[in-house]
Amino acid sequence: MHPPPTAKSGEATLVPPPAPRRLAWFRIYAHWYLRRHFHAVRVANAGRIPHHNHALILFGNHASWWDPLVALLLAESLLPEREHYAPMDAVALDHYSIFRPLGFFPVENGTRRGAVQLLQVGQQILTRPQAALWITPESQFQDVRKRPIVFRAGLGSLMARMGRLTCVPIAIEYTFWNERLPEILVNIGEPLEIADGGMEQPRTWTNLLAYAQAATLDELAMMASEREPDAFVTLMEGGSGIGGVYELWKRFVCACTGRPYPRDHRSLHP
Repeated sequence: MHPPPTAKSGEATLVPPPAPRRLAWFRIYAHWYLRRHFHAVRVANAGRIPHHNHALILFGNHASWWDPLVALLLAESLLPEREHYAPMDAVALDHYSIFRPLGFFPVENGTRRGAVQLLQVGQQILTRPQAALWITPESQFQDVRKRPIVFRAGLGSLMARMGRLTCVPIAIEYTFWNERLPEILVNIGEPLEIADGGMEQPRTWTNLLAYAQAATLDELAMMASEREPDAFVTLMEGGSGIGGVYELWKRFVCACTGRPYPRDHRSLHP
């Protein structure tokens, strides 16, 4: 086992804690932005996330540009007691610099230097009380149906340098159901409770986590195909209906005739 490093006296902090005020303001913006572009954000099996003080890694697929905003909403809704961090490609973080004070830190994607950055910063974060590390081990956009899932080695190497920790797979899918706007569907996979990360080689952890990710995505695919909102907990609701001039006209007609206006297409076929 390789024990996690401890901060030395006077040692510079590699990643500052998220700025609470900026985080609060950005969450308000993220809520508005997600509501504007999606019909709903729904999560299944949220109770699988353990609530304890151990080091916590949440790893997921990387399906879309929207993933960081979804992760912020999940962090706020499911683990409000935690302090959340996530790596981001250094070039992307320079472009979306608004994420810097929110717990995101840069890594050089696909390089040896980037792997070292993830190990150093990841170990530092996971030794902080109540910290959680979010990571997309594929490190690039991938379709949710692609198999086999191939993780880069960084996460497995980080795990092999830690002691006790918990890793939770998270699957995200963006799909259309009955409305003009798409759904964001999230599934929380079965957690991996690890007594000592040093018990296995990095490649073993990498393969195990990739298998857990595939299982979590497959479970979500089956739930998504059923189109059953009651299988999920709705974290956020956005717009419904067709929008535009036609919807305004239909609302006007219903108001004049005293009929209730069906807010969404699902209500047309109860």
